[in-house]
Amino acid sequence: MAPKRPKGAGAFPKAVESPAPKKPDSSELYAALDLGTNSCRMLIAQPKGNQFHVVDSFSKSVQLGSGLEKTGRLSRGSMRRTIQALRICQQKLKRHRVKHMRLVATEACRRARNSRDFIKQVRRETGLQLEIIPPEEEARLAVISCAPLVSTKTEQLLVVDIGGGSTELVWIDLSKVDRIERPKAIMRMHHGLQNIETMFPTARVVDWISVPLGVATLRDQFNDVEDDAARFALMSWFFEENLSEFAPYKDEQPREGFQIVGTSGTVTTVAASHLGLRRYDRTKVDGLRMTSEQIDAVINDYLRLGPTGRRKDPRIGQDRHALIMSGSAILQALLRCWPTDRLSVADRGLREGLLYAQMSADGVLEDGPF
Repeated sequence: MAPKRPKGAGAFPKAVESPAPKKPDSSELYAALDLGTNSCRMLIAQPKGNQFHVVDSFSKSVQLGSGLEKTGRLSRGSMRRTIQALRICQQKLKRHRVKHMRLVATEACRRARNSRDFIKQVRRETGLQLEIIPPEEEARLAVISCAPLVSTKTEQLLVVDIGGGSTELVWIDLSKVDRIERPKAIMRMHHGLQNIETMFPTARVVDWISVPLGVATLRDQFNDVEDDAARFALMSWFFEENLSEFAPYKDEQPREGFQIVGTSGTVTTVAASHLGLRRYDRTKVDGLRMTSEQIDAVINDYLRLGPTGRRKDPRIGQDRHALIMSGSAILQALLRCWPTDRLSVADRGLREGLLYAQMSADGVLEDGPF
C-alpha cells in the first residue's frame, strides 16, 4: 500500500524572514581610540548589562614611534601612516554617528618634540582631536579594563601593560575588600591611582610605575647586538634594572592570593603560541591562565626558532615577529622578579578601560559582579 501524501505537501511554504538585527541607537554608542607607539586601535561599543557590546573596531600597526629613539621626533613617514589610519577611524565614527568618545595618544606623543604639531595636523586633516594622556591615567585605565579578570581570591594584584613605548605596572592591595567586591573595587578606580576614602570598599594602590621601555623602544635600544640570544638576555636584564624604584620589587610575595594580569600584544601572542593557534581567537586567549613554566617554554621556543623562524611562524604573525622578543624579555623579567604559579592573560587594555570609564561615569552600566 502506497503511503498517503500528507495534506499540503508540495505547496510552497510561507516565506519566513528572520528579523534584521536592530541597529544600535547612535546616542548609546561610545568610542575609544588608543594611538600608541606601534599601533592605532579603536573600539565602538554600546553598554550591555555590566559589560559592553562591540559594534565596530579598527586596528593597524602604524609604527608612529619609528626612529623616535634616535631623533626625538615623529618622522614624516610615521605621521603619514598614522593619519591614513586615523582617517579610517574618522569615517567609522561618522558612519555610526558616535557622540561619546575619547581619543587618546600615549608614549610616542608624550616624548616626541613635534607631537603638538602632529596633534594639530591630525585635527586639520581628519577632524579628530587627540588627547595626550599622562602615564598615570594610562596605567589606571589598563587596570580598570582588567577588572573582570580579577579573581575574588586575589589579595595582592599586579597589573602589567606592556606597550610599544612604555610599560605600566600597578600593584594593588585588595586584602581589606570583601572577596565578592574585589572586581567592583577595581572598577571604582576612576578617581585615579591615589588612595581616597569612600563609602565603598576600595582597592589600595601600593605603588605604580611607568617604565619608558616598551616592545619598540627596548628593541631599538639593543638593535645593534647581532647575537639573538645575547640581545634577548641584555634586554631582559636592562628592563629589570629599570624596575628598581618600584616599591614591591624587592619584597617576596606569597604565591597564595597573588595574581598577575598581563595585558599586551606580547602576552596574547605568547598565549596564542602556547595554544598552537594558527588563527588568533580572542575567546580562547582572553582570561587564559598560564604557568611560568608554560611561558618559559614558549619563549625558549622563540629563541630556538631565531629571527628567520619567528618571521615564518603563523602563531606570531607578520605585525608582531619583530617585536616579540623585546616583549618576551619584559615578560620574563617580570616573572623573575615575582615568581608566581599563574599569569592571567588579558586581551584588553587602554581602549576597554576608556570605554568602561566613560560608561561608568555616565551611569549606563548595570552594577554587577562582572
